[in-house]
Amino acid sequence: MGRLKYSITPEKNEKSSRAMGTEHHISPKHALEICSTIRGMKAEVAKEYLEDVIALKRPVPFKRHNKKIPHRRGLVGWDAGRYPQKAAKAVLSVLINATSNAEYKGLDPAEMKITHVSTKQGRTLRGWMPRAMGRATPKDTETVSIEMVLTEVS
Repeated sequence: MGRLKYSITPEKNEKSSRAMGTEHHISPKHALEICSTIRGMKAEVAKEYLEDVIALKRPVPFKRHNKKIPHRRGLVGWDAGRYPQKAAKAVLSVLINATSNAEYKGLDPAEMKITHVSTKQGRTLRGWMPRAMGRATPKDTETVSIEMVLTEVS
């Protein structure tokens, strides 16, 4: 794996914290939809939202990858949605890491807002599935890297 860099540098570095999770075995489409949903939320609100998604209480609106996605109850302003639990757990772990980084820097985690969150394509893990007659079918696993920047809002 090559060295990953953050795609942005925060303007107020002393008032912000950041975290990155690399090579999570999750769907890139689910990660993108979750990140676009929580962008701009306060850290505590986003944490509650992701915990509700994991508990199948609140759906994530699928705005870009929404072909053949059913309607879900509880969505406001959108109709198609899902409950991507595995991706929500990965994003939640990065969010918890970013809030603990903020605590370490002496910032108030209750006043932190998600100013930047994005996903990047990670390494593709090659695999093969044996078939009949000595053949094999490629079975690749996609990985996703998630980066998050929290900024203190006063």
